[in-house]
Amino acid sequence: MRYRLITLGVLVLFRMNGCHQHPLTDYRPLDQAGMWSSNVEQLKTLNTSDREVAQLVKLKQAGIGDDACVTLISGAHQRQHAFTSADSAVNLVRAGYTESVILEIAKTDQLDIIGGDAVMLRLISLSDSAIDLILHRRLKGQPTMSSAEIGRLKNTGLTEKQILERINQGMTDAQADKEASLREATRNHANTGFVRTHGRRSR
Repeated sequence: MRYRLITLGVLVLFRMNGCHQHPLTDYRPLDQAGMWSSNVEQLKTLNTSDREVAQLVKLKQAGIGDDACVTLISGAHQRQHAFTSADSAVNLVRAGYTESVILEIAKTDQLDIIGGDAVMLRLISLSDSAIDLILHRRLKGQPTMSSAEIGRLKNTGLTEKQILERINQGMTDAQADKEASLREATRNHANTGFVRTHGRRSR
């Protein structure tokens, strides 16, 4: 009886430990995408799933290197979840961000959280140094207005330097919205003036 209980316990423990294993994952798509076999072997040790393989294929097609792919999978697993942020990473690549920046964002597990806003910062045409400052504030959890409000302030005529001054002072979205609305109203009012024409009265 005791032997049966021990055997049953071992089987239960084995199943519990193996419930998240993916021994049948098909790694051939990665080979077809051009990943080195040594990196594929690393992914096998990380117990990469088929869904994650599909995510990695997207990264490879976008030009992200093998080592970065392994790092993204490893980092996600260390945080106890699967890697599902390929689309966000690909969008960042297309917006001109480097692998090092993408990996830095991934370290904080915020690819999906701030990835879209980071892409918008590029579209606003801010300088690289300004974008770097804004991203680092967000990664540190410091209050930083959104790209939408930054764009509004820029459209009202504020220079990049003036916008960065407000960001460093901790301006919130609500405060930025208030200032942008005031500046927009002032600009619109200035454009409503008209010139009265004087003509000879007819008799």
